[in-house]
Amino acid sequence: MSNEEIRGLARAAGLAETWTDALGIPQQVSIDSLRRILDALGLSTATSGDIEESWQKLGPANTLPPIVTMKAGSRLTLPARAGGAARGQITYEDGSVATLRFSMRGEKLLGPTLNRVGYHRLEFGERHVTVAVAPPRCLTIEDRAQGKHLWGVAAQIYSLRRPGDGGIGDATAVRHLVEGAARHGADAVALSPVHSLFAADPGRYGPYSPSSRLFFNPLFADPEIVFGPERVAQHRRDGEGLEHVALIDWRPAAQAKLALMRRLLDDFEARDLARGTELSKAFDGFVREGGELLQGHALFEALHGKWSGSEPALGFWRDWPTAFRHGLTRPDDPEMGAFRAAEASTIRFHLFLQWLAARSFEAAQEAAVGVGMKIGLISDLAIGMDRAGSHAWSRQSDLLLGLNIGAPPDEFNRAGQDWGLSSFSPRALVATGFDPFLSTLRAAMRYAGGVRIDHIMGLRRLWLVPEGASPADGAYLDYPLDDFLRLLALESHRHGAVVIGEDLGTVPRGFRRRLAEAGIAGMDVMWFERNRGSFRTPGRWRRHAVSMTTTHDLPTVAGWWRGSDIEVRGALGLSAPGEAKERQSDRRRLWQAFTAAGTAQGPPPAPDDPAPAVDAALGFVASSPAPLMIAPLEDLLGLTDQPNLPGTIDQHPNWRRRLDPPAAKLFDDPAVARRAATIVARRP
Repeated sequence: MSNEEIRGLARAAGLAETWTDALGIPQQVSIDSLRRILDALGLSTATSGDIEESWQKLGPANTLPPIVTMKAGSRLTLPARAGGAARGQITYEDGSVATLRFSMRGEKLLGPTLNRVGYHRLEFGERHVTVAVAPPRCLTIEDRAQGKHLWGVAAQIYSLRRPGDGGIGDATAVRHLVEGAARHGADAVALSPVHSLFAADPGRYGPYSPSSRLFFNPLFADPEIVFGPERVAQHRRDGEGLEHVALIDWRPAAQAKLALMRRLLDDFEARDLARGTELSKAFDGFVREGGELLQGHALFEALHGKWSGSEPALGFWRDWPTAFRHGLTRPDDPEMGAFRAAEASTIRFHLFLQWLAARSFEAAQEAAVGVGMKIGLISDLAIGMDRAGSHAWSRQSDLLLGLNIGAPPDEFNRAGQDWGLSSFSPRALVATGFDPFLSTLRAAMRYAGGVRIDHIMGLRRLWLVPEGASPADGAYLDYPLDDFLRLLALESHRHGAVVIGEDLGTVPRGFRRRLAEAGIAGMDVMWFERNRGSFRTPGRWRRHAVSMTTTHDLPTVAGWWRGSDIEVRGALGLSAPGEAKERQSDRRRLWQAFTAAGTAQGPPPAPDDPAPAVDAALGFVASSPAPLMIAPLEDLLGLTDQPNLPGTIDQHPNWRRRLDPPAAKLFDDPAVARRAATIVARRP
């Protein structure tokens, strides 16, 4: 077999043979890398016979795909292999039925124009397919704003304080923040991810490495939402001492919070489940609605708790005994059945945790709507999942488990990046009618008025690295962007949720235009809005993007002005030569931009006096034509430290810092109130 045969198979599988590095130099993916990635995709290249079999796997199927997507107002188009009938019968969501006529045009079957938005069932000959008819674009921020330029705040949930939170911010603290921000004209609160992590291993607290994106981190639940403060108070034992620390100690705080919820479950079982109260009926309804996915997640949590607590600890499901490695594919396995019976109470506990968390965030979004926010909560959808987690275990065929998401070498990471996360298999998405993608979207939008999609370029392509290989040995894999955008538009309108895409970093040519056409807002961050070194005036920022001073991965304004970020990275060996000198010049450039925009005057303040720069920066970014400006709480408070320092794990207190004062009183701080007023005044 020749290298060209392998490259041809790679192209057919959606792999890019070449890529362009940060210096604009074309690079070619090696044959060895292509073979390893193809093998991980289930397309063997070991022999000529294997290659022929792999081609057959990629060839056209004999049946229609489970779902076909299209835009409303366009003609229904099916692949020619669906031929054999000139007519089909479509059943619309409302139950009405119509006959559709088709004609052959080359490799396509063309049907009539469809205008009814929704998921409809088309019976075509002896086959059937779901036709997803999408609106032209997502619900946009402009649709929600109704002519107003909005502003909101960004918050790390765990960082928010309230009395009784047990040392970890929760959905009720979010509600307190919502109410305070709304009094100062805010229409949105963008949150850090709420995805489920690992209840049995609280030391794995990075919010962008979730066990499952379909379910909640129960540590963000407030059981008082369901049971009321008096009933919860009867079961409190400890945790109050953890509420006053500056940095979260995740293990003891999580253990104390989970122990409280375990006692509440015991009480709930005795007082409600045993008697069939209205509360127990609500819980039973939640479990029924969650179906197999929810049961599978609770089962994983129980199994993970058992095996990660064994000797030796087995935290990765691949290392569990054989009977327990196969997720939900062997429901009749006797060993699994015995475990379910023996651990029924533990499984119920994890169902109970999800119920508490869901009700908590439902209440927070209801509060946002109740105080008049035009958007309310904006959830954060991580780009992938931990391959040792719940989704990877329960639905193994959904994912590319032999490949990790990462990034190619660039000017910031010369070796490239391997994020250790798994993602969906494009072939599995098509084969399942995009069910994993739809389930994930619906989970993100269920209790929110918007969703931010992390690394949204992943809708178009992902840099995938074979397990154990260098990030430089990866390659880009194409994803079905058109289908994704149509399904996003459909779900956006169904949930009344706007969509924001994190389009920072290496972005494919024309991709931002596609996002704008699809009604998805990009992100303009002040640090990156430059022209040949100078900072771009906010009037020239995008009208189809959210404007921000910074993000959780970048310096706060105060930290940048002080140069604290350079000092921290320097102490860890992560800074580059000449950064401090360059920062001196950048301070002058940024202050000049502030002055030109009318948000600052006079000479720039000294590095150890960042408050004027913080004030000017918030007004500067608020002056952009963006339909929504988001102010991180760290900047409203004028803080120096950023929530996360990329490139570090234990060397820096990532995802641990807590804010003062309590969430309910944040906007009572005179500096915060003044900065909020500045933002409102500068919104165009």
